[in-house]
Amino acid sequence: MNHYSIGIDIGGTNTDIGLVSDSGQVVRRRRLPTTEYHTAADYMRAIGDTIQQLMAEQKLPSIRSIGIGAPNGNPQSGSIEADTPNLNIKESIPFREVLGERFHVPVTLDNDANAAAIGEMIYGGAKELRHFIMITMGTGIGSGIVINRQILHGSTGTAGELGHAIVQPEGRLCGCGRKGCLEMYASARGICQNYMDAAARVHQPLTAEAAQTLTCQMVGEAALTGNPIAVAAYDTTAYWLGIALANAAAFSAPEAIFLMGGPTRAGEALMKPLKHYFEDNLLFLYKNRIQLRFSELNLNEAAILGAAALGEAATSAAPHAR
Repeated sequence: MNHYSIGIDIGGTNTDIGLVSDSGQVVRRRRLPTTEYHTAADYMRAIGDTIQQLMAEQKLPSIRSIGIGAPNGNPQSGSIEADTPNLNIKESIPFREVLGERFHVPVTLDNDANAAAIGEMIYGGAKELRHFIMITMGTGIGSGIVINRQILHGSTGTAGELGHAIVQPEGRLCGCGRKGCLEMYASARGICQNYMDAAARVHQPLTAEAAQTLTCQMVGEAALTGNPIAVAAYDTTAYWLGIALANAAAFSAPEAIFLMGGPTRAGEALMKPLKHYFEDNLLFLYKNRIQLRFSELNLNEAAILGAAALGEAATSAAPHAR
């Protein structure tokens, strides 16, 4: 008999809700416009009603668990904290309490990178691994660190912010207020800046209009065709990311490091130089012992699968919890 879980990926623009089978298939999904909700009560009611609809369509009397990947999500309280940037709802959103009472199942909430890591462990390429790191590359850089098949949360529930590890002191100003964070060199926007810097070095600076319309996808597609400026941009990205991952390996000794997100669509334009810089900066104890791999999750479903996996992991750890 199949069991089903709910995975919820909360973004500033949309909230994606999926019904996931225990084999890792997203069998049904819905999208809510996050921006239309201004109170926690209305938002959670809409999410709950959507879950009911998905269950009814699949003729399910119950589900096994609910997992939520969220910005500024606190895994200890099961809530999104008040005044989260990019959300119109400025009060705390107590998902675990409200959805747990409505559906009588375990409800687990964590940040999206941790959700992606658990998703890789349950549904993807880390099924047989005990120690690994997941790097999510998008607007920012997220990371989920798994040690002995447990997410590293730390004392505050926020451990593992490798995107805010400083790789270049006094470098580019980051949104966190510090300078030189990895996020400013290896995120989608960082890659665009790398491209503009590379173009300026060969005396082909972008016009203001071209700079404004430049996207990471454009840089990645150009790199795949061998465009030298785009290739140089990805080489810079790989350089800083390789240093950061070598440092991460020094304290966590992973078996593998997975990469996920839009910039990974550049394939070997990213991975080939990354492997070089990673090994070049790696502590001798770990040389040629840590795999660098792209995520095996479908990028279009990864966020929902990762969120659903949070709930599944909690259920497996405490199957009696209700």
